[in-house]
Amino acid sequence: MPPKARPAAEPAPVQEKREFVHPSAKHARKQAIKDAFAIQPISAFYLFLGANAIAALFSPIQDCDETFNYWEPTHYLSHGYGLQTWEYSPEFSIRSWLYITLHAILSNIRRLLPHSNKVAEFYYLRYILAFVCAFSQTLMWRAICLALSPRVGIFFILAIIFSPGNFHSSTAYLPSSFAMYMSMLGAAAFLNWRGGIKTAQGMFWFAVGGVLGWPFAAALCAPFVAEEILFAAVSDTDRLFESIMRILRGVISALLLMAFDAAINAFFYRKIEFVTWNIIKYNIFSETGGPDLYGTEPWTFYFKNLLLNFNVWFVLAVFALPLFLLQKLFLRSAGETFQSGLRTFVFLTPFYMWLGIFTLQPHKEERFMYPAYPFLALNAALALHSLLILVGNPNPKSLVGKIPAKFKLFVVGSGLLASFAVGLVRVWGLYSGYHAPLSIYSPLFEVGGRGDTVCFGKDWYRFPTSYFLPKDMHAKFIRSEFRGLLPGEFSEARTGFGFFGGTWLPTIGLNNRNEEDPGKYVDMRSCVFLVDSHFPERHEALPPNEPDYSKNVDKWEEVKCVPFLDTEKTHFLARALWVPDWSIVPEKYRRKWGSHCLLKQKK
Repeated sequence: MPPKARPAAEPAPVQEKREFVHPSAKHARKQAIKDAFAIQPISAFYLFLGANAIAALFSPIQDCDETFNYWEPTHYLSHGYGLQTWEYSPEFSIRSWLYITLHAILSNIRRLLPHSNKVAEFYYLRYILAFVCAFSQTLMWRAICLALSPRVGIFFILAIIFSPGNFHSSTAYLPSSFAMYMSMLGAAAFLNWRGGIKTAQGMFWFAVGGVLGWPFAAALCAPFVAEEILFAAVSDTDRLFESIMRILRGVISALLLMAFDAAINAFFYRKIEFVTWNIIKYNIFSETGGPDLYGTEPWTFYFKNLLLNFNVWFVLAVFALPLFLLQKLFLRSAGETFQSGLRTFVFLTPFYMWLGIFTLQPHKEERFMYPAYPFLALNAALALHSLLILVGNPNPKSLVGKIPAKFKLFVVGSGLLASFAVGLVRVWGLYSGYHAPLSIYSPLFEVGGRGDTVCFGKDWYRFPTSYFLPKDMHAKFIRSEFRGLLPGEFSEARTGFGFFGGTWLPTIGLNNRNEEDPGKYVDMRSCVFLVDSHFPERHEALPPNEPDYSKNVDKWEEVKCVPFLDTEKTHFLARALWVPDWSIVPEKYRRKWGSHCLLKQKK
C-alpha cells in the first residue's frame, strides 16, 4: 500500500498588523479626550458660555437687592454717586467693599474701549460674569467626568444650560451667584483626586465664596471635609498627618483671605470690620428681627421655586440618593469598592444639606438657592445615570428587562425633550414679560439733561440701576404706599474727605429695622422724569399715593412705554411659562398686559 499522504499543513492565522500610534500624536490625544470626556472640554465651555451670554443679554434683574446693594455701590465707586442701603452704612458694615471693588475695576475696563457709556459698562460686566461662570462650570464638569463618568458629565451640561435657574443665576451680580462660581471651583478640586488630594485648594475656593460673597455658602464644603477626616481616621499615621496638613493649609488660606478682606474694608469704612462675622451676627443673632423683617415664606417655597426653575431635573435631584441606593442594591458591579460608593454619597450630600437648612429658615428668597444649583445639577445627572442603568437592565427575567429597548429610549428621550422645551418656554416667558425695566431708559440719553432727576413711586423696586441713567442724572423717590426703608444716597463730599468719602461718612436716616424714613422722599415738582406702571385690567380703586400718572396728560407726557406683564390679573400658568396670545388659548390662560412707562413732566 502506498504510504498515506500527509495532510496539508493548515495556514497559520494571519495576525492583524496594528499601526503604532504615539501617545503624543494629535489624533491619539483627541481619542483620549473623547474617552475621558465624551466631548472636547472647549466644546463644553462654549455650551456653557452660550447659555450664560444669553442670560447676560436678556435676563431681567430678578431682585432689587441686586440693584441697590451691588450695582449702586459699584456705580458710586466708578462715577461718584449712587444709592446707599443701610447695609453700607459704617454703623452696620455688613457688605464687603472688596467684592464691590473687584467688580468696579472690571466694569471700568469698558471705559477704555471705544463707544463707551454706562449701559455698555453694565452689559460688559455681565459678559465677564458669564465668562467666569462658564469657566467654573467647565472645570466642575471636567472633574465630574474624571471622578464619575463622561455620561454623568453630559447630563450635568444638559441640566445646566437648559434650566431657567441658570438663566437667573449665571450673570446675576449677587454674592450668592459669586458663591456659586466659587462652589464649582471648590467642588472641582474636591471631586478630582487625580494628581493628589486637593483639600486645601477646595477649602480655599469655598472660603473665597464665603468671605467675598456669602458666608453661609462656605458650609457647602462640609461634606467634603468630613470625607477627608473620615478617610484620615482609618488610615495610617503618615496619611493622617498629610490629611491634617491639608486641612490646616485650607484653614490658614481662609484666615489670610479674611485678613485681606478686613484690610480693604478698613480703607473704605475707616475702621476695622470683619464683614463676614457681621453678616452672620445679623442673620442669626440679631435682636431687631434680622432678615425676617423682609418677609417669611412657607416650607414649600423652595420646592415650588426649584420645580419651576429646574422642572424634571429638580425631581431627579431629590430622588438621586434613593436611585443610587437601588442601583447598588440590585446591580452592584464586581469592581466597585466601598470607597467609591462612599465618595458618590458625599457628592450627593451638599444639595440635600443646603435644601434642608434653608427650608427650615422662615425668610426665604430664590437667590439663597444659587450656591447649591451646581450640586442640584450634579445630583440630577447622577440620578439620571442610575435610572438609565436600572431601566437598561438586560435581564429578561426582570420586569424592566421585558420592556423593549426602543420603548425605554423613547420614554427617556421624550422626558428630556419635554424638560428642554419647558425650560426654554419659561426663559422666554420671563424675558417677554419682565424686560421692560431694562428697556425704557434709552430716550434719556437724547431728551435728558445733566442734573435731571428720575423719580420712582410704587415702582421703586423695579429701578434697574443708575447705569441706565445718563451722566449726573439721579434717581429719586416720591411717596407711595410702601412703608419700609428706602435707600439713601452716598455722600458726594470730596474736598477734605479723601477718596470715597461716602463709604465712611456718617449716614442719616438709615436703620436695620426696615423703618420708613420720610427724608427719603422728594417733592414731585422737582421730578423731571417719572417711571410708573399702568395696568388697564385692574379696575379697583387705586391707593391715594399711587395714582395712574400716565392718565394725567395735563401734567405728564409719555416718553417711552414697554409692555409689562400684569401679574395680578394673569393666571399662574401664564406667569410661570410663556403662553401665546392665540385665539385658541382660553381667555383665562392668556397673559394680561400693562405698560411700564417713562414719563416727562410738562413745564
